[in-house]
Amino acid sequence: MNVEAHDDVAIAGIAFAIGEPSRARILYSLLDGHARTSTELAAVAQVSPSTASVHLSRLQADRLIKVLVQGRHRYYSLQGAEVAAALEALSVLAGSHGKFEPGTPNYLRAARTCYDHIAGALGVRLCERLNQLGWLSVSSAAADAYDLTGKGAEAFRGLGIDVVALRMLRRRFAFACLDWSEGRSHLGGAVGAALLTVALKRKWVLQEPGSRALSVTRLGRRELLARFGLQFEDQAADVRRAG
Repeated sequence: MNVEAHDDVAIAGIAFAIGEPSRARILYSLLDGHARTSTELAAVAQVSPSTASVHLSRLQADRLIKVLVQGRHRYYSLQGAEVAAALEALSVLAGSHGKFEPGTPNYLRAARTCYDHIAGALGVRLCERLNQLGWLSVSSAAADAYDLTGKGAEAFRGLGIDVVALRMLRRRFAFACLDWSEGRSHLGGAVGAALLTVALKRKWVLQEPGSRALSVTRLGRRELLARFGLQFEDQAADVRRAG
């Protein structure tokens, strides 16, 4: 069996599944990490319920989405973080040719979730700071893969994150997820998800139900400055006035 030929066919099939406009709308509507019913997704895709059902079956067959059955209801969501990262990367590629206009409101560009990790300007700046602090290193696993340095692992354990448990999960440990609104990378993978969980639990950021938007609290600004050296514009202005 020609493995390379089999891979080519699989890749072409996935590309075709994503490339149909209605299916693309369905997939991008699920980027916020929320599961939705076929009725909701039919409205998003601007197709009839029966047509949406066909599209959803195709996306399931290509392992781009999964379905959770609860009683009489079926809820659809992205298959995993790798699918979300691929969709974000495609958005960047489309935008680089001037064909993709996300029209993203400023509050979403400032801070939002990308599947289950922090994206937008906040996510990009945080990823840059983790690199500057020497907490991340380039992994040999893939071109965009990260690993935690000894210093980084210790810092994450200090946040209450079980690094060993993260390595045992059936998902990528850490990687540079290209952010379409910023044109640079934020931190994806299990490490990125753990960081968002900590930020939400400690109320460094808040998320409105049903929205991808994140807002940084006053406590969050203090903690992000103290722990990561991440400074916000109003904090910088305070420092200039004090000086």
